[in-house]
Amino acid sequence: MTVSVAIISDTHGHLDPRIIEIIRGCDYAIHAGDICGEDVLAAMQPKSAMVIAVAGNNEPRCMVDFPLPAISELTLPGGKICIEHGHEHGHHSPCHDSLREKHPDARVIVYGHTHKMVQDKSALPWVINPGAAGQTRNHGGPSCLVLSANDQQWDVQEFKFES
Repeated sequence: MTVSVAIISDTHGHLDPRIIEIIRGCDYAIHAGDICGEDVLAAMQPKSAMVIAVAGNNEPRCMVDFPLPAISELTLPGGKICIEHGHEHGHHSPCHDSLREKHPDARVIVYGHTHKMVQDKSALPWVINPGAAGQTRNHGGPSCLVLSANDQQWDVQEFKFES
């Protein structure tokens, strides 16, 4: 059985409607921090209704009444995804080696913070960043990733929209 996971980050209070549609087509959804609004989480409606979200470095100021974990994980067929915002592994460019050392049992590590889409498959675990799914510093338009996973194979598809 193959499952799909929509992966987003850095919405900063606004989730692009085109990304909402992608999330609705997936089994699960992940938000890697800097959510900045409970309405963003409410708009994330994957098929299973399971949304995994972690706190970003901006959450203490904008989601005081809705505490989130710093790190979370999702177990899928064939492995585990570990999720964190990434800002504690280097401010402007989180260190992928540091992330890999912290989560050695993961198959994929998801982080946000930089607002730049990245797929580092040079070593295991893979380290991926969906870019920014909102309007803030989205480098030309909102973006997200969709991971498809089964026991044998995992694939990541990129989605980038015009502003």
